[in-house]
Amino acid sequence: MTTLYEHGTLAALMAGNLAGTLSLKELLTHGSTGLGTFDGVDGEVVILDGEVYQADATGRVNHVTDPNVMLPFASVHFPGNDQQAVTVTATSKAALQTALTTKYQLANVFAYVRVSGEFDHVKVRIAPKQTQPYPSLLEVAKHQPVFEQTHVSGTLLGYYAPDIFGTVTAAGWHLHFISDDRQFAGHVLEFTGGELTGELEIFDSLEQHLPIHDQAFRQGKVDLDSLKAGIYAAEG
Repeated sequence: MTTLYEHGTLAALMAGNLAGTLSLKELLTHGSTGLGTFDGVDGEVVILDGEVYQADATGRVNHVTDPNVMLPFASVHFPGNDQQAVTVTATSKAALQTALTTKYQLANVFAYVRVSGEFDHVKVRIAPKQTQPYPSLLEVAKHQPVFEQTHVSGTLLGYYAPDIFGTVTAAGWHLHFISDDRQFAGHVLEFTGGELTGELEIFDSLEQHLPIHDQAFRQGKVDLDSLKAGIYAAEG
């Protein structure tokens, strides 16, 4: 089995702690595949086979090679030997999520999926870079640009987290998309497609890394009463 490594927390982003606290160089020592965002929640990050891509707020996809770029939040892992082959008919994002969660009994575990194929339609959002003083992630989500593509081949990847971890990371599925030509990517809002094939991996451990040297993180306060509703609004 494999370990999921996560830097930062979604709760911290919701509280406006958006500054990068871990370098890309360090992150890649913990995984070759994953997702996240850059300093100031600058776009949507996709990591595939050690290659790093950033979809920015203009809709452009950048191949990132600077090891010193910083991230406030990311989830990565090294694919292991226990991956299960999956084939799904992706009539919608909701259908895919339900099918995977039910068939593979994921309610109380962390999991990763990566599937590829032809998509009839993909709708993504991309967080625009923020400057200090930082707003909350919920405020960022209210003004994030949305992009759509039809008849596009690409890869859908992301992580599943149990509900009980819903303040550490996004409960349920957190999915990003990147096209085969690396010209279109982002955080997935909706999609429809045909038959998709790939791998699913279930983790037996979670390594949660906290930015203990960041004073904003150390001193930040979170309103727990509104946190879950805010996360749902920001991530959905």
